[in-house]
Order: sequence, then C-alpha cells, then structure tokens
Amino acid sequence: MKLLRSCLAVLLAAGIALPTGLFASSHREAPITALDHKADITDLYAFVSYSANQAPSTTPSKVTFILNVDPLLEPANGPNWFPFDPDILYEIHVDNDHDALADVTFQVRFQTQFQLPNIPVALAGIGDNGANQPGTSNRVVPPQIRDFDNPGLNLRQTYTVTMVRHRKGGDGDGDTGDAAQAIQLKNSDGSPFFAVPANNGPRTMDYGKLFDAATYHLSNGISVFAGTVDDPFYIDLGATFDTVNYRTLGSGIPGILTDAEDGATQNFASDTVSGYAVNTIAIEVPIEMLTSTGKVEPATSPNATIGIWGTTSRPRVTIRNSPNPAVSQGAFRQVQRFGNPLINELVIGIGSKDRWSMEKPVNDAQFAHFDLDPAIAHIVEALYGGALKIPPAPRTDLIPLVTYATPIAAKGTPAGPIADLLRLNTGVPATPPENANRLGLIGGDPAGYPNGRRLMDDAVDITLRVAVGGVLIPGFNHFPNNRLGDGVNVNDALFRTQFPYLADCPSGRNRRHVDPGEPGGGPVS
Repeated sequence: MKLLRSCLAVLLAAGIALPTGLFASSHREAPITALDHKADITDLYAFVSYSANQAPSTTPSKVTFILNVDPLLEPANGPNWFPFDPDILYEIHVDNDHDALADVTFQVRFQTQFQLPNIPVALAGIGDNGANQPGTSNRVVPPQIRDFDNPGLNLRQTYTVTMVRHRKGGDGDGDTGDAAQAIQLKNSDGSPFFAVPANNGPRTMDYGKLFDAATYHLSNGISVFAGTVDDPFYIDLGATFDTVNYRTLGSGIPGILTDAEDGATQNFASDTVSGYAVNTIAIEVPIEMLTSTGKVEPATSPNATIGIWGTTSRPRVTIRNSPNPAVSQGAFRQVQRFGNPLINELVIGIGSKDRWSMEKPVNDAQFAHFDLDPAIAHIVEALYGGALKIPPAPRTDLIPLVTYATPIAAKGTPAGPIADLLRLNTGVPATPPENANRLGLIGGDPAGYPNGRRLMDDAVDITLRVAVGGVLIPGFNHFPNNRLGDGVNVNDALFRTQFPYLADCPSGRNRRHVDPGEPGGGPVS
C-alpha cells in the first residue's frame, strides 16, 4: 500500500489519465460468467447524447447509457433465441460525488409471457394474414410480427425500469438498502415497455417496426430501450486470443498499422463479432438528473464528471425441484460488474476474476497491483522480441482511470478511492458524428474514450497504444507504439445517430460472419 500511495501521489501531481483495459471487451471473461452467460456483461457505454445534425460545441443536455449482456448470440439459433433472464437484476450505477458509491441507480427487471404455449418456437409469422391449414380456416401460422400484440411473438418480454436515488450513510455500498427515493419509470398511457426480440428473418418479422415501437420517450425526458441488437463491439478476437497473433498488414509487422490503414474507415482484418447479436439495455437521461448539483455543469467544473458501472445480480437462493419450475428467493447477490473495457478480461489474474466480479468498485484498492504491472503488457512486449519497448513497472500511468483525474475530470476534482468506473465529463460537448475520431482522446476527440465511451470508439486500438505502448508518456509516442492495432477499425453494421444509437440485430436467415481470407476479413497470415 505504501507503493500504491506513492504512485497515486505522483500521477495526481502529473495529472495523467490513461485507460487500463486491454484488447477486447469482456465477452465471457471470468470463470463465473463463462458458466452464466445471461449474467455476463459484455460492454458498457456512456456518452453525451448527439444527433445526426449535431452542431459543434453545443451545450450537452442528456447522457446515454448502454449495458450489453449475453455475448456472441447467433441470430439463427432458434427455437428460443435469447430472452433476458427474469431472475437477474440488471443495474446501471452512477457516482456523482467522487466516492465510488452509487448516487443514482437504474434497475431493470424482465418478465416473460408465452402467448402460444403449444407452439414449439418463440417466433413465427408470415404475410399479412398468416397461413391456414390447407382447405380450412384454421390458422396455424400467425401474420408477420409487426407489433407486440401479434401472437407470433410467442415468447414476449416486458420490463420495468426503476430509478433509485440513494442516501449515503446506510451500509455504505449504495445498494437498494440505501434508497432514499425509488421511482418506477412509466409510459404516460400506462402501457408496458416491450423488449425487441432477436431478428430471426424477414418472413417472420418487420424488425425495424418493432425496434421503433420499442424506443420509448417518457414525459420526464428519459428514454428507454431494451432488446436484441447487433453487437456494437468490433475486434479480431481470434487473433487476440491466439496469444496476440495479429495479422501482418501493410507495415510488414504483425499488429502494426500503416498511416493509411490507421486513418481508414474500413477493416483490414476479420471482425470476429460480425454477424453476432447481444442483448442491450439503453437509457437516455437528462444531465440534471445525474449531477450532484442538479444542473448541467461546464466541463471545467469538478461537479461535471460522473462515474458509471453496470452490474448483474441474482437472488441468493435458487431451488430446482423437477418437474416444478425453479424458485428463487433471498436478497440479490452480485454476479458481474463492468466499468472500463477489459479490466477483468486481461488485467485481473484468473485466480481473482470471480472475486473481482462480485466486489464493489469502492474496494478496488486490493486489485491495484494488477494495474501497476499488467502481465499482458509484458506478454505483448515479449512477442515483439525487443522491437517494441513498453514503459517499465510500476505503471503509474495506468492508475488515473481508476480515479477522478485530468484530462477527463476538471482540475480540482477529488480523486476519490481507487475504483474501476467508466468516467464521463458531462460538460464536454458531443462531437458531430462526421467528425468523430475512432481513437477518442488520443485521436484529438475530447468526447471519446476514455472520456466515457461511444459505440464507435475503437477501444482495442486505443488501449493497445496507451496501456501497452504507453504513447502518452514522453519518449513512447513513436513507431511502432503509436501504430499498434488489430486492423479492425469499424463495426460491421452502421450505428444510428439518435437514441438508442444501436444497429439492428442481424437477420438470422441472412446474417454473415466475416472470416479471414475473404473480402473485408483480411489475410489469414
């Protein structure tokens, strides 16, 4: 701890802030979630909301949170596809006073209904009127699914969203036991929130109509959305987990991009996540509801920066007494959490991953040694055989993302305890989409990762260059450190430019997974 305190003093004095995540995001990263996919958080995003015609330097008004769970969903994989788990409590937490405890929490629970319990598939539909048994008026296939009342949406899910404002001074962990106020969010007409199902194909459903109908804008300025969508994360996952065996592209050096490749809005290697779906919860909130002052604070204010993390939790006891349905009871216990991309996947040691997953961020000082000398950085350096030099341990440059510090937070912002939170300065204006840089802050885009995280931010290349290459440290911002990359620069599907920003779930009938050796998939070597 003495070393840790001295490191913190150095970096707080220097005002350096760098990301600690590495490579991919967290798809099945811990032993506990490798066995519990429904509770596995794949990604967390938080950014100032923007529009297609976003003007530069516009004062921010809202923040969008996106929590993705249940990784690598194959949209062709019926007959049940991928419902949310009604037993899981999904939560997005916001710290607005720099103590790594929740001040505002959004809690989401799902409910499942079978509209046609004798039908063997969860999704079925065709045409305007469905299909009858030949020679009869007995309809055996419902019409194409275009709304949530269609019985062809056999497995139908609704959900509730509760906004909890916490009082501090209870047991100190910011959970529901510390709730001072809990407000259930509702449509003005009292109708339920429906979750968008997986897109199993164009005969069965009009996915776009369902997507639009499930985007709810509430009277208090909050918007909500939930359902199965295109997984927005992009990476050459196969190369990454073949002991960082990245493709050899134009530079002639594996995992090193040329200037032209680095600046291109196309892929030079396989996006392993292409064609796969993920379950998402998206919530857009007026900034006044998130800051400690109840105001939109300028970027220079210590009150402008918030910390965000997501969690999944299950009831403490589940009893399975076949053939009866399982019964769950008791208080919720955390299964997984997520702040910055890839902390747990490739920074935390495998023997500590489950403990880390179930821990509160406020207690993260016990894991700080992983950040000070991440083993994965040494692995990458060794693979380059001396051609790539990384900063020496202790990596004090990697600590500030687990505290409140510049250049994300304003000068004078209390650092708070060591905690893995995705930090967002809500006073920084959104960058117009056409001007956004996939490299975020290191690409000169102040609204990008690690100042929050947008869907288009290339977390892989950013963290390769910063966490491994050390490009923000004097003497390390040079070739090849500043051209590290996996060759995957963009997502395979176009994102929307308004809430909820996500792309449509790939069609189960026509989805495509881009492979090495084919157009857009890069070389096999």
